[in-house]
Amino acid sequence: MSKSWNVSSLLGQLSLEEKASLCLGSDFWHTAPGPRLGIPEVRMSNCPHGLRKQLGGGDPAGISGSIPATCFPTACALGSS
Repeated sequence: MSKSWNVSSLLGQLSLEEKASLCLGSDFWHTAPGPRLGIPEVRMSNCPHGLRKQLGGGDPAGISGSIPATCFPTACALGSS
């Protein structure tokens, strides 16, 4: 069951330090959680052409293995078709 969030209310309750921590993240792939308000960490992805997830901690460069990915045609390939 997913939790419903009132984002405007939560933003008003965050301190400046907590807001800044949301911009930094807790590691390469996750936002920083906000435990005081029950905000969980969120997994992010940086790929414009599909989604992938590295096994374990993985390395930020993506050199180590990953779980099979869903990939889409690149924007330049779509533009030239």
